Amino acid sequence: MREKPSRTAQHVALFRALESARGQPRLFTDPYAAASLPPSHRLVVAAARLPAAGPRLARRVERLIDRRWPGGPRASAVARTRLIDDLVTDALAAGARQLVLLGAGYDSRAYRLLAVRAGADPAAAGRGREAVDVYEVDHPATQARKRRLVERRVPAAARGHVRFVAADLLRVGAADVLLAAGLRPDAPAVVVWEGVTNYLDAASVDATLTGLAGALAPGSRVVFTYVDRRALDGTGTFSGVDEWAGTVRAAGEPFTFGLVPDELPGYLAARGLALTLDRSTRDAADRYLTPLGRGGEPAAPFYRVAQAEVVSRPAAAAATAETAVAAAPTRERATEAVPSAGQG
Repeated sequence: MREKPSRTAQHVALFRALESARGQPRLFTDPYAAASLPPSHRLVVAAARLPAAGPRLARRVERLIDRRWPGGPRASAVARTRLIDDLVTDALAAGARQLVLLGAGYDSRAYRLLAVRAGADPAAAGRGREAVDVYEVDHPATQARKRRLVERRVPAAARGHVRFVAADLLRVGAADVLLAAGLRPDAPAVVVWEGVTNYLDAASVDATLTGLAGALAPGSRVVFTYVDRRALDGTGTFSGVDEWAGTVRAAGEPFTFGLVPDELPGYLAARGLALTLDRSTRDAADRYLTPLGRGGEPAAPFYRVAQAEVVSRPAAAAATAETAVAAAPTRERATEAVPSAGQG
């Protein structure tokens, strides 16, 4: 969607890196987030890790961010990260053996979530853990930088389960590029589409969700984030929207699309999907941050995480998917067949 690495994806990586620099308890540990940051940001994160003054510095940086953007993008980002981590882990425990990171940005779930990476470990496979095939789909500009980071930070033996797929999702269908890359339409999958829909348009979101429902096996799960449309058109009463929207607009990545929560079940049903979860990042913060004594950290009620399950596959799509099973390239070919390719 852009010809340079996403700035909003770097913002989210900074928020994850600061959370990871906290002492226990914290929501998650992302050892790769800091590597994607510019030098000045990496310096801040490195200082936040110092055993003496580091924690106090990190809290001051977080408070500064929260004062500048009272809508709560930082706490929203870390709360949604933990919630989606749990949803992915649950889907894999339920039998999904394919993980799709759509508009992956600097997402590191392929390397840091035990449920995903254990299958790439030969020793873990010997203990009965099944391999999980991961497909990272992103714009070539963002993904090219991501691949360089992965190659520097992750041993080759620990990244063989990941296939990088370059795609501009405003120009090509996600389902088409996934099937061409080797996605198995007869096996359950979990798709993560995090921090993307609010930068697209209605036609692109519709085409992606409809295409996924047609390509994925019934029972597959699609986890995605979205902005409450009432925060964008002014019909809702949400604080902090203007500051947050102004920041992403200044980064050249303005909010352009939203959905209304009350309308979401019908919207998804019309596309072959059943809504199974819809939670604001404020709700997620209440679930994860409040028990840690961090309930005062601002998180957005207008930024939401939803999960839907594939319940039907149109006949035409089913025929296309079955053809794809027969024509799918081998694992070795799939990685090279699609050129190597954000999340905010």
